[in-house]
Amino acid sequence: MIEFFNKMTGEFSYKPEEINQLSPLVLAYIGDAVYEVFIRTMLVSEGNVPVHVLHKRSIAFVKAKAQSNIIHRIMPSLTEEELSVVRRGRNAKSATIPKNADVAEYRYATGFESLIGFLYLKKDYERLTDILQRAISEN
Repeated sequence: MIEFFNKMTGEFSYKPEEINQLSPLVLAYIGDAVYEVFIRTMLVSEGNVPVHVLHKRSIAFVKAKAQSNIIHRIMPSLTEEELSVVRRGRNAKSATIPKNADVAEYRYATGFESLIGFLYLKKDYERLTDILQRAISEN
């Protein structure tokens, strides 16, 4: 997985202070995409099945409730820096709330996505891979 991220982001480079200055919703925006690609890749690797089946399976991982559960489960093992990113994402004011999630779940899901985006832009692929693997291990 680390090789995949290295190839994907070879030409993008952010300084740590640039990443820290990004809005937590921007981090969540990129984190949502990274997590979605990870989940889709994982599901496709399990075998050739119809797309509608893949979509239904992916919902179990990407919905706000699932992401909220993940972040609650892994929070004790996060560093102070990572916890700060999660808090910033959780506290960010979003203009929309999905119809199938309550506000608390949605905010924690945003915190999770912010963390994924932060680690991705930071190019900390080892830690990102660790968190993504832990996210799916108990889902």
